[in-house]
Order: sequence, then structure tokens, then C-alpha cells
Amino acid sequence: MTLFDLYEGAGLADGKKSLAIEVMFQPRERSLTDAEIEAACAKVVAAVGKATGGVRR
Repeated sequence: MTLFDLYEGAGLADGKKSLAIEVMFQPRERSLTDAEIEAACAKVVAAVGKATGGVRR
């Protein structure tokens, strides 16, 4: 997971930040299905939310 953007300023509440992260799924044995990608993304969003209290915009 790589943080590639951090924004603080107009359009966000005081003390809030907008972060953008890159997550790469790279299975070696086969391509992932759309359902598998969606499930993996949901797990990442949930884990980040639990660890930071952040929410997806």
C-alpha cells in the first residue's frame, strides 16, 4: 500500500485530511474475478477505517 496524495484545505472540515492510497493486487497463478477484486477492496477499506477511523468519500 502506497500513500500518493495528502490534501488538507478548502472543502474539508477543520482537522480533516484527504488521503489517497494505491493498493496492488498481483496474483501469480490466475487473474482475479471482478467479485474477488470487489471483496478484496472492501476488506482494505474496512481495515483502513478500523485502524484510522477514516471513511471512504
